[in-house]
Amino acid sequence: MSSLDGPDEDQPHGKPPVPEEIQDAIRTLIRWAGDDPDREGLLDTPKRVARAWKEYCVGYTEDPSIHLSRVFEEVGGYDEIVLLKDIPFQSHCEHHLAPIIGKAAIAYLPEKRVVGISKLARVLHGFARRLQIQERLTAEVAQCIWDHLQPRGVAVVIDASHACMTARGVRTPGVSMVTSQVMGTFRQDERSRKEVLSLMGY
Repeated sequence: MSSLDGPDEDQPHGKPPVPEEIQDAIRTLIRWAGDDPDREGLLDTPKRVARAWKEYCVGYTEDPSIHLSRVFEEVGGYDEIVLLKDIPFQSHCEHHLAPIIGKAAIAYLPEKRVVGISKLARVLHGFARRLQIQERLTAEVAQCIWDHLQPRGVAVVIDASHACMTARGVRTPGVSMVTSQVMGTFRQDERSRKEVLSLMGY
């Protein structure tokens, strides 16, 4: 058994203790679901769940736009589409706190400057690691890039599966939801929009 699987200490690896009221809330949920929070396998679950949710929602502690603060203007005259696709992400829906798991494609048409490609993924993850709905997540990523890179165009497409639909309610596995947001040239010019969506695979 690894240290990750074994019983937690009050402050493992220097982590701050979980407030008792948070643990009590999780114990109440376990009890309401039909199990006994005092049985051996569940004794440390409240602390684990609390710390897990802090990690799931770490996006609340950061401003995703900070990842776009360092830009590069020496691009050798490049002025075509910059695209990062198949970016995996996970989030949680704000309606059922159920996982949202999917991938995103992010593209922009630079005006005079570009950003390191890993920063696009960091912007996505910054917004995804909050309680979300997919439509808002798509719009937030696009708006952040539009505001801080000031490109000629931005396009974001997100394709994700929602556990609130696949594991409960209608219980329809294998279904994904696709949302898109296009701005600037990609919205105004149909040819440019078709080009970027084709590059994304849509």
